[in-house]
Parts: sequence; C-alpha cells; structure tokens
Amino acid sequence: MRRGLGVMTVLAFAAILVAGCEPADTNAAPDAAPALDGVEYGLVIHGGAGTITRDDMTDEREAAYHAALQAALEAGYQVLEDGGTAVDAVIAAVVVMEDDSLFNAGRGAVFTSEGTNELDAAIMDGTDLQTGAVAGVRRIRNPIKLARLVMDESPHVLFAGEGAETFGRQFDVEEVDDDWFFTEHRWEALQRAQEQEGTSSNWRQEEDRMIGTVGAVARDQAGNLAAATSTGGMTNKRFGRVGDVPIVGAGTYASNRSCAISGTGHGEYFIRNVVSREICARMEHRGETLEEAAHAVVLEQLVDHGGSGGVIGIDRDGLITMTMNTPGMYRGHYLAGEEPFTAIYEDEGDGR
Repeated sequence: MRRGLGVMTVLAFAAILVAGCEPADTNAAPDAAPALDGVEYGLVIHGGAGTITRDDMTDEREAAYHAALQAALEAGYQVLEDGGTAVDAVIAAVVVMEDDSLFNAGRGAVFTSEGTNELDAAIMDGTDLQTGAVAGVRRIRNPIKLARLVMDESPHVLFAGEGAETFGRQFDVEEVDDDWFFTEHRWEALQRAQEQEGTSSNWRQEEDRMIGTVGAVARDQAGNLAAATSTGGMTNKRFGRVGDVPIVGAGTYASNRSCAISGTGHGEYFIRNVVSREICARMEHRGETLEEAAHAVVLEQLVDHGGSGGVIGIDRDGLITMTMNTPGMYRGHYLAGEEPFTAIYEDEGDGR
C-alpha cells in the first residue's frame, strides 16, 4: 500500500515538471497591469471617521472638507502619474492633510489634558516591509516626514517623544512652535471635555472624546504598495497615551503580497484586533478579496468588540476599499483612468 502511494506521488510530481509548473513566488512584486476591475496605479485617502452627519455640517464646512481632500489626492496622484513610488505618493498626500487645520493631524491636532499636542505617524513600504514610526512628538511640523526618516535612515522602527525629535534634528526636520498647532475649535473641544469630566477621577471617560486620523494608501506604476497614517490622537488624552497609528499592523500596514491599509477610529480597538494586518492576513491565508477581508474585520470583528472606525485599502491588483462602521468618514480616491472622487457620509458609497 505504501509502495503504491509512493509511485503515485512520483508520477504526480513528474506530471507537474512536464507541464512546466513552478511554485508561485509569494514575495514577488505584482505585475503592473490591472486585474479584474483594479487599476494600474492609484491613491486612496481618509481624513478620519466617526459620527459625521449632515445635520452637524454647514455647506461651507462640507465644501472645505471636499476641497482639502481633493488637494491631498492631487498631490499624491501627481507623484504616481510622474512615475514616482507609492511611498512618495502617500507621503505627499498625508503632508497636505497634516498642514490643513481641518484634520486631526499636524496643524489641526487635538489637545491633551495638559493643553499640549502629541503627534503620531507611521509609513510602511509594501515591497520589503520596511517601516518607520514616531509617537508623542510635539514640535515636528510633519510627523510623517520624520517617520519616513526613521524607515530610511535608522535600523529601528519606532522612536518616541524627545528621542524622536532628537533623531529628526540630525536631518534638519522642520520644527515649529506650539502656536502652529493651535486651532480654536480644537481648544474649545478640550474645554468642553474637561467641563464634562468635572471633578470625576474617571479618566476612562476620554474614550468618548474626539478622535481622528489621516492616511493614504497607494499602488504605483511598478505595482508596489505603501501606506501612511498620521494623527493628533484623542482629545483630553493623558499619561502619554499612544494609539494605533504608529503600531505596525494595527493602524498601518502594507505588503505587496496582499494590500496596503490605513485605519482611522478608536485606536485601542484597532490595536487589540491588529486591524490592518488582519485584513492583509485574511487575503494571504484565506484567499479573501480585499473587500471581503475589510468587511469581516471592520463590520464584524471590530463591531463585536465595541470598536468604531474605518479603513482604506488598495490591493496588489489595484482594487480598493473604503469600509467604515460609522456614519461618516472623510475619504477619497484618485485612480488611473478615472476622475478624483471625495465623500464624507456613509451613504455616498465609493464613487465607482
């Protein structure tokens, strides 16, 4: 019996050799040509997810958000159209949003309980899984640029606080005074949060405070993927709290084997559920599509654990997702052969 199985095994192996089949190289970069309904190259962005409704939005503010998203899309897409890398494209898009006070990142960052700003950011290159991240920086104008330097110029992945800023000074990273980050509406949000908290010592109440993030994912003309995310964290946060953004696999992840993901929402839940890596892993190990994996994680797994938020993603074939379990998410995409698209509310779909 065993001898017979051995013969069958040899014959089967011989048939494979004759047919010229070889095991797939799962680490190889994908072909640049689009597959299915994917695109050759493109960019997807988000500017935060949460309880965003039409009732709370003026026409002027809504128009401002669409314009800001459009500017970020154009900056990132131009890099891709000129033949630049996915890494350069996501950096370009995120920098635009970090400099715009509408978003909770960079200039528009929320305030900590001490009235300061603490910023986190991360970048990941899907070609080789190289990544860089910073947490709790206070003087860096564009934290995503510093994260890029951590990836490119150091043997490490994550620098925090004063150490991250000291590292940045070696490369003349732009630093700014505290008033660069000050915006009246974020300051008022802190005052409201602290008034509601009153004399209570239950600091866990901050879980309901304003949260938000910006991020971008891209596929370039060579078929390579990248993801970048940046945030000011959570209003009234304390004790040096760090969220999911700089935690590789939680809020940010990219691999040419599957997809690039940037998340936004309640960071603690994204960390516990390793959201961005979980989506990629479901594609790699279960054969799920990007949309199937994103829905399973964001609409089922996160919800089951009480987490809220959303993700943007682009896969190795150029297919995209913009999935949320919240009433709204500032988002958009600019894909080869298509017009740029921006949206705010859940019922606006993905524009495709």
